Amino acid sequence: TWILVSIGVAALNLGKNVLHYSLELSEGMIAQRYYSRFTGIYSENLEYEIDEIKTKLQKYIKLNSKLVIKEYPTKGASVNTIRSHIQKSISLGYSPDLIIIDYGDIMKPPQFFKEKRLQIGNIFEDLRGLAGEFGIPTWTATQSNRSGNEGSIVTGEQVSEDYSKMMIADLVFSIQRKIEDKTAKTARIHIIKNRFGPDGLTFPSKFDAGNGLLSMYEDTSVEGKSAKKEMGQGGEVLRKMLKEKYIDIEGSK
Repeated sequence: TWILVSIGVAALNLGKNVLHYSLELSEGMIAQRYYSRFTGIYSENLEYEIDEIKTKLQKYIKLNSKLVIKEYPTKGASVNTIRSHIQKSISLGYSPDLIIIDYGDIMKPPQFFKEKRLQIGNIFEDLRGLAGEFGIPTWTATQSNRSGNEGSIVTGEQVSEDYSKMMIADLVFSIQRKIEDKTAKTARIHIIKNRFGPDGLTFPSKFDAGNGLLSMYEDTSVEGKSAKKEMGQGGEVLRKMLKEKYIDIEGSK
């Protein structure tokens, strides 16, 4: 969700209109994540920084970029549901430049299949058709299977359920965060597929799950080398934190 929010914020920064559909989190929670990305403030501290939020929002008012968040229950919206809402939004004068769906795997399938992977494959095919029908770039997310937690990057073969999702999409990238990365606030972004440019590239990144801030660097850049170094130190930081926690527990006995 944080990555999809980051994509939405990037579009808003360009003065674009964003229509963000959520089938997992509430509209309020998605809005909080956008506020965190706008301001850099952690979600749990947003209520204490209302003035800062209002100040940051002035930028988007000047750009005339608009964000609409629409919530549906899990499995409660099909591609046709999304299509109807987009048509209604356009008829009411709101024309989105970007559509975000969080996320395709938990949408209502167009028809029942005994195998879940076939249902998901159909959903993603319809999502591609939806994007082409309206001529609007559409982003969604998916999950990796268990083997995706084993390597340093997530590849196309490790995408959950139906591999046809990889064949349908124009651009696919993965983000991998091990336990050590969560401590060091680092991540690895891997371009799995790119119909319009190079793929197979991996970028060291900084990612803070508290406010969603994400920075991706060239492998050979100063920032990239620094991020890679911090990835290697994540395990040591984690061990230090666990040791301190153990000492605190023992000291309180």
